[in-house]
Amino acid sequence: MSNAAEALPSWDLTDLYPAPDSPAVEADFTRAAADAKAFAAAYAGRLADLSGAKLAAAIAEYERIEEILGRVASYSGLLFAGDSSDPVIGKFYQMVTERVTAISGDLLFFTLELNRLDDALLERKLADPALARYRPWLRDLRVFRPHQLADELEKLLHEKEVTGHSAWNRLFDETMAALRVPVNGEPLNVSGALNKLSDRDRSVREAAGKAIGATFNENIRLFSLITNTLAKDKEIIDTWRHYDRPGSYRNRSNMVEDGVVDALVTAVRDSYPRLSHRYYTMKAKWLGLEKLQHWDRNAPLPDDDDQTIPWAEAKDRVLTAYNAFSPELASVGREFFDKPWIDAVLKPGKSGGAFAHPTVPSAHPYLLLNYHGRTRDVMTLAHELGHGVHQVLAGKQGYLMSGTPLTLAETASVFGEMLTFRGLLDSAGPERRRVMLASKVEDMLNTVVRQIAFYRFETLLHDERRRGELLPERIGEIWLQVQRESLGPVFEFSPEYAVYWAYIPHFIHSPFYVYAYAFGDCLVNALYSVFQGGHPGFQAKYLDMLRAGGTKRHKQLLAPFGLDASDPAFWMKGLDVISGFIDELEKGA
Repeated sequence: MSNAAEALPSWDLTDLYPAPDSPAVEADFTRAAADAKAFAAAYAGRLADLSGAKLAAAIAEYERIEEILGRVASYSGLLFAGDSSDPVIGKFYQMVTERVTAISGDLLFFTLELNRLDDALLERKLADPALARYRPWLRDLRVFRPHQLADELEKLLHEKEVTGHSAWNRLFDETMAALRVPVNGEPLNVSGALNKLSDRDRSVREAAGKAIGATFNENIRLFSLITNTLAKDKEIIDTWRHYDRPGSYRNRSNMVEDGVVDALVTAVRDSYPRLSHRYYTMKAKWLGLEKLQHWDRNAPLPDDDDQTIPWAEAKDRVLTAYNAFSPELASVGREFFDKPWIDAVLKPGKSGGAFAHPTVPSAHPYLLLNYHGRTRDVMTLAHELGHGVHQVLAGKQGYLMSGTPLTLAETASVFGEMLTFRGLLDSAGPERRRVMLASKVEDMLNTVVRQIAFYRFETLLHDERRRGELLPERIGEIWLQVQRESLGPVFEFSPEYAVYWAYIPHFIHSPFYVYAYAFGDCLVNALYSVFQGGHPGFQAKYLDMLRAGGTKRHKQLLAPFGLDASDPAFWMKGLDVISGFIDELEKGA
């Protein structure tokens, strides 16, 4: 292991529990199980008769028990993400999942019964200030009223989750973690192999691109089975719950209307020619190629001296950018580095990619990264730190109201990236500025164009799955269709790229999540334009927006900045920022 790798931080999960076999884990389970049964005995069938104050007390008790379960579930999930190849951790993870599901089954009646309360009756109860505090949570809960099933059916679906969606998720994660991709004789995990697609040497990129394809092709029947099964499972549940289309549940969870998402998707697809098609045609010329292969998409530019950036320097760059915008924002961010809240080490069995996990408000978030020392990794750090800071600030809203819809959850992360990028860009010379602009455009295309193409792939796949199971070859055809549409005619895709859909974890863990990245990027582009325009009190309003957590919808949060995501022109503002960067690159070229 290199010195750079040795210096990377690992998280310490003992703030949650000392160890998987700690008596504290069993004590929390025992307490939560007893409290859940007592809660059901005290409140089941009685909510309509409670005063506003007593209903507020019931919600507070429900929140307390749910947070106990959330803590132990977070702990097992983070352990599993850190090493899903360890069978002992896998067993602990499954045990926790099953026990949390069983205990929360005793609490399930509560939200179902709350949703059956008459609107007028609930409104009268909300006149009590104690209950009024929970109005945002009740508002969001009641969005799902039209899709709620009979209590026994809801309990059955809840209990079968551990042998349904969750089990397939675990199979995917463990399979992915165990895969080894032989690149030029070196067995790499999937994250390490994908990192080679950014290598300066085209022969290395090609070798990695073909090896990844070959490895996934060897396992494609399993990945197809997982995908087909989960899509069918989703169709069954969506049909019972009367959702209009496969993406509707996700949109309701995000507290955003189907029409707003449609407007975003249409705006991005209509902009493919002026964004991705135009940029990658330029990139092919810079690389001296007539056509690009899929392994050229993230190739460094000829003038890019993207040297390894030590962790300490990455930390400094990100915190400096955060501090220039808001010392308070930087102060919260610095805590992640001062305390062992980040795991950036590269190791076998670890989950690929990166994430920020909020855990529970009584603890703190944790960040997972796979830090290879590239500029993109610095931007990933800035992104995940934005999530972490957001989660800390929103935590004051409590367990039930600290979480934000996915569409807004990406705001602080993408804004953190933009702050870091702008800080680096302002200090760069002309040549370095061109390289940085190109790198930023690529990141934005990956966030906006690529993610909308992913969303389009999911939509086509789920729609077609309703007519029967899809063969791996057909899934590959859909994948190549959306890639050709989104990336443009300068790409010719070699055959192995047809299986690259298999490694995208969002398709498995969070169907139709991916548009949230494009939503967040376009939203932040518009938001950053307001900031650059000298909007009065912007920083204070921005921090207030983060502190709001899930208590406000996107219309309420954006109103102080004069923005409205339901306006079709809103999305064009965000896309125009990307187009403007490409304009600057064209002029420089």
